Amino acid sequence: MAVVTGGTFGVGRGIATALAQCGAQVFVTGRSVHDGAPIDEHITGIRCDHRLDAEVTAAFERVTREAHRIDILVNNVWGGYERMVEDGAFTWAKPFWEQPLWRWDSMFSAGVRAHYHASQLAAKTMVASRRGLIVNISFWAAQKHIANVAYGVSKAATDKMTADMAVELRPHGVTAVSLYPGLVRTEKVMEAAAWLDLTNSESPEFVGRAVAALAADPHVMRHTGTVLVAAGLAVAYGFTDIDGKAPRPLTLADV
Repeated sequence: MAVVTGGTFGVGRGIATALAQCGAQVFVTGRSVHDGAPIDEHITGIRCDHRLDAEVTAAFERVTREAHRIDILVNNVWGGYERMVEDGAFTWAKPFWEQPLWRWDSMFSAGVRAHYHASQLAAKTMVASRRGLIVNISFWAAQKHIANVAYGVSKAATDKMTADMAVELRPHGVTAVSLYPGLVRTEKVMEAAAWLDLTNSESPEFVGRAVAALAADPHVMRHTGTVLVAAGLAVAYGFTDIDGKAPRPLTLADV
């Protein structure tokens, strides 16, 4: 049984779809979800604003009530990508002293803090059953300046959170990892496809296949606390993208 936060679009949708195709019962959360409506046979949506603690708590209570356990949590929900253009100016790449302060708040409230809270709630059931996998979707900005300061700090916080969660979860048989996608062909990326080189890009489902491979690995604990690259996992586990291609794993030097 899996929960994918922010699972209605983009990477989250692809992860939910791939896990469902592997036979998992999947719950997806997000503000755009039509509450309770089955997205397909194996995927159920729960409307939830991850900035509101009461809604998050209610969502996880519903999951445990209906499914009785949580085996996989994928923290994908994120804030800060909205309103990249304000008053006609593209602010995403501006220096930190020219950045709107709301962007920092959004990345932490709807991102890092949301991941922390969801992990708290899922970990309670995982620890009780002495098994589980928590995957925090992150990116290379944690290790290298990409775009803006707030973005890098929030991704670095995500990776540090993963590492420290792993220390506390290890004695209880629960694994926590950070997962880096490559260039993913999300809805927003495809809107700009004419200006992008998509030759080494990944489908949203490819990232989901990486999560599914981890979940199926009986020795997944060897990865706990680490940063993993989706395309690198494809090489290690022997899966391909939905088009049969094998995207090249990126390194820090590539981004």
